Amino acid sequence: MTQRKTSSPSTPPQAPSQVRGWVSFVGSGPGDPGLLTVRAVELLRDAEIVVTELPEHAELVRSVLGLPAPVESEEPGEPTESDGPEFVDGGFGEDGQPLTHAARAKVVVRQAKKGRRVVRLMSGDPFVYASGPEEAQACAKAEIGFEIVPGVSSVTAVPAYAGIPLTTKNNREVAVVTCGEQRIDWEQYADDRTLVLLSGVGSIGETAKALIAAGRSPETPVAMTQVGTTTSQATVTSTLENIAADARAARINPPAITVIGTVVNLRETLSWFETKPLFGWRVLVPRTKEQAGSLSARLRGYGSVPEEVPTISVEPPRNPLQMDKAVRGLVEGRYEWIAFTSVNAVKAVREKFEEYGLDARAFSGLKIAAVGDKTAASIAAWGLRADLVPSGEQSAAGLLADWPPYDEVLDPINRVFLPRADIATENLVAGLIDLGWECDDVTAYRTVRATPPPAPTRDAIKTGKFDAVVFTSSSTVRNLVGIAGKPHPSTVIACIGPATAKTAEEHGLRVDVLAPEPSVELLVDALADFGAARRASLIESGQPVTKPSERKPSTRRKATSS
Repeated sequence: MTQRKTSSPSTPPQAPSQVRGWVSFVGSGPGDPGLLTVRAVELLRDAEIVVTELPEHAELVRSVLGLPAPVESEEPGEPTESDGPEFVDGGFGEDGQPLTHAARAKVVVRQAKKGRRVVRLMSGDPFVYASGPEEAQACAKAEIGFEIVPGVSSVTAVPAYAGIPLTTKNNREVAVVTCGEQRIDWEQYADDRTLVLLSGVGSIGETAKALIAAGRSPETPVAMTQVGTTTSQATVTSTLENIAADARAARINPPAITVIGTVVNLRETLSWFETKPLFGWRVLVPRTKEQAGSLSARLRGYGSVPEEVPTISVEPPRNPLQMDKAVRGLVEGRYEWIAFTSVNAVKAVREKFEEYGLDARAFSGLKIAAVGDKTAASIAAWGLRADLVPSGEQSAAGLLADWPPYDEVLDPINRVFLPRADIATENLVAGLIDLGWECDDVTAYRTVRATPPPAPTRDAIKTGKFDAVVFTSSSTVRNLVGIAGKPHPSTVIACIGPATAKTAEEHGLRVDVLAPEPSVELLVDALADFGAARRASLIESGQPVTKPSERKPSTRRKATSS
């Protein structure tokens, strides 16, 4: 017989589980991932469940947290492994219909009651024209703890990205109106206040007529911006009299923010986002995400949408014995110098050290050379400091220009360990020998052609859906053409140096942009200069500003000698 436990006044009854859920209502902002707050990113990183509101929210989270895209299982109903939080759709129900505020609140509460850390990701700001108050009240009623993390509201962000201030020194009043099914008395907005309309695309014709009837001038400036703060942003400017027709002609669709008032006139001088030199350009980057970090970030800074496509795969050497012998020699003090000519070389040596149970202390007394700043940074991440980095050109030639000749008095050992790729040139080895050094030239890794990208990417490359491609080496040219085909003649070709440009021309491509020096930063800057000049030329000739992918020549470009 089981004895029933009773509670005494001094000992409150214990629930079966002490685990309590927590909900963070987080504003995702209007679309640009860069507008997420630091607190929002912290909570997303720690979340177990993310209840989304829009289809693109899951991709936003993966992008911010650096998570890979989900992999679909080959077996129906088979779960797939993935990093990061679990996503729960809070926008639509199982029947495919949009959820009501109450239904969304039930989804959030149900997940929190499981004792999970829940992030309810909401467009814009949770407490500005959103269902945050209703859902937070549902949490309070269910005795679930919650917090509110404000987000940048589209009410202010989208006009700002369109170059339209909502207030000026002469106009300090703003009215925000949600144009839903409810009837609005537009006569109360007949004055000169700036109006910001939400959900007003479909009814803009009726709204404009009502405002004109209420006393607003037909010439009142109007701007309508769709998918604001993203690289798909598009803005049409007009007047109350013509906005309905102009919006239809420009194919403006929701979501869009409409601004009415004299502040719209300032867009002509304050437009900064849509006028970026590479705004909206889809740029192909034939490098892995790890290699393309700074390059892609710089491209995004100029308004483009970079898309990384790996063309090279790094694999261990076929015969590891040479590398094993060199690492043993390093530990035994056989070398005076080790020269790293790439980040991959640093990674290969570090992996070999870890295999042997060694660490950076084995480099004691050894001088370290790095071919450039990025390689030096990779060495620094290992807890080491490069003794020699080229002061000029960051290349094998630049490294040789600064490399000291062997001195019998100053250098107790005359040997250099050079771990490198199997396809590296012999110039560095020959140069070191000329300086009096003996060089152990060791294959630390192999570079092989990557697997072809998905069919949609290959099709986009061949049919001109990319606006530009940036080549950072001759091998990226050869491998991209080999695994995906030749870029369309409308695609702008940018190359990091003369050797890469020559390879591109040999493959039938016309090089449009050449970096002044072999640097990915200068390569992107040169492409931006090309985009700015192209934009200025179109404006000067009275043509609409289009992207290269929107202007297709009828014949394939042929290589021209430079």
